[in-house]
Amino acid sequence: MSEDLGVRNPSAGIGLYDLNTSGLVHYNTGEAELIELAVARGEAVLTAHGALRALTGQHTGRSAQDKFIIRDASTDDQIWWDNNKPMSPESFDVLHADMMAHAKDHDLFVQDLIGGAEQDHALKSRVITEYAWHALFIRNLLIRPDRAALADFVPQLTVINLPSFRADPVRHGCRSETVIAVNLQKGLVLIGGTSYAGEMKKSVFTALNYLLPAKGVMPMHCSANVGPNGNTAVFFGLSGTGKTTLSADPKRTLIGDDEHGWGENGVFNFEGGCYAKTIRLSREAEPEIFGTTERFGTVLENVILNQDRIPDFDDASLTENTRCAYPLHFIPNASQTGRSGHPHNIIMLTADAFGVMPPIAKLTPDQAMYHFLSGYTAKVAGTEKGITEPEATFSTCFGAPFMPRHPSVYGGLLRKLIHDQEVSCWLVNTGWTGGAYGTGQRMPIKATRTLLSAALDGSLANADFRMDPHFGFAVPMAVEGVDGAILDPRATWADPVAYDASASRLVSMFVDNFTKFEAHVDGSVLDAAPGFKAAAQ
Repeated sequence: MSEDLGVRNPSAGIGLYDLNTSGLVHYNTGEAELIELAVARGEAVLTAHGALRALTGQHTGRSAQDKFIIRDASTDDQIWWDNNKPMSPESFDVLHADMMAHAKDHDLFVQDLIGGAEQDHALKSRVITEYAWHALFIRNLLIRPDRAALADFVPQLTVINLPSFRADPVRHGCRSETVIAVNLQKGLVLIGGTSYAGEMKKSVFTALNYLLPAKGVMPMHCSANVGPNGNTAVFFGLSGTGKTTLSADPKRTLIGDDEHGWGENGVFNFEGGCYAKTIRLSREAEPEIFGTTERFGTVLENVILNQDRIPDFDDASLTENTRCAYPLHFIPNASQTGRSGHPHNIIMLTADAFGVMPPIAKLTPDQAMYHFLSGYTAKVAGTEKGITEPEATFSTCFGAPFMPRHPSVYGGLLRKLIHDQEVSCWLVNTGWTGGAYGTGQRMPIKATRTLLSAALDGSLANADFRMDPHFGFAVPMAVEGVDGAILDPRATWADPVAYDASASRLVSMFVDNFTKFEAHVDGSVLDAAPGFKAAAQ
């Protein structure tokens, strides 16, 4: 199929789904040509530094309420339907036919890519888009196979992304004109009515989250890096909690910033790139990520440019969820293989909007299971449509929108791996201190980095710890290079009584949220629940 690399007008259609078009089809086009096409077609503009800036219109985040999984005989008893919206096979087939008819008058861009750096667990993915910049985006984000491998490429998953298509809720069994429909049996994802590029990569992630547990592999919404001595660290957390920022450590090799698997050989990246938030990005605080925004080939999403086409990363007039998408090799210390050994440390990141969590706490394996299933954090402004400021939320497994199976499946896999590999687990608050959101201030990133370094190099394990009276986990009392006052969140509040009330409220939220998991865990995990453990300080 080497002749397929370039422009074609195929009468036989594209791949498995006979998606015919009277327009041109650009097969596995490289970065330079995609950028030229995106600019020529009016989809995007070049910045002063050579990156490509695109705007996504009304959809500046994921449309979580418009995502559906097809409910059929193969998925009926496999999907966590309390968390995933069903669509009938009949509605999907009508949607598919209508989208194919819509595509017949459009030029299309096809990228053949890989999800998963571990060969035995890789998912061959064909992504078909109507925008050149979307093709560049997904080419940056997934793993690009060698050109020779494209000769016999047969996709296991096909993603068709047509932003100009408008769904009909009555005809297509969906909620609005926007739709993301995932057919796991057919290996086909249909995306329409949104230009937000992140929907494509999260569709591949959803498919891997469904397929891998059956093979004993734990899919994770996390970043990962590895130190010079081979000590791998995994960072769980929702978007905006610091996964990308904290894993981009110049002293450690970056494996990936968002999606990984943990299998028999260790940790492996699902992706070949990064999708980093850029709001208030600075060269001083995050030099590695900032540097990628000045590279030819990077895609800037919804970033405001000044009159000289220089990005203004402090401007949130379109959205707080401004992004840059770049291939992993744009980070100087990125892994060339996307793989590493079993983790020595697991970090669970939470952006605590209540301001009552300590900056770091050590978790027992049972506490790790509890907090993983709870997935407490705050949704950060702009990540999902309609979210304009942080709000407390519990997102199971730190990635509920992408988890098709019941959380107990992922929690059970994680608990076994933690036990078998004797992994140290930590909870890190990147949210607020000194008060709740609106009163307190954001946790200083310098303090977070210092505490993480101590945890990852093993020195923090030798600190003196106290038991938090509300949450029951171990909190260090002193760490070199960190203001001791910040380690005791109650002491940072002007009104300690108000702190106790807020902490008690959050404990109650944890307990109420966990009731849906009580039948799926044993007593030791239930005993790890937060609760008033001792007299107030």
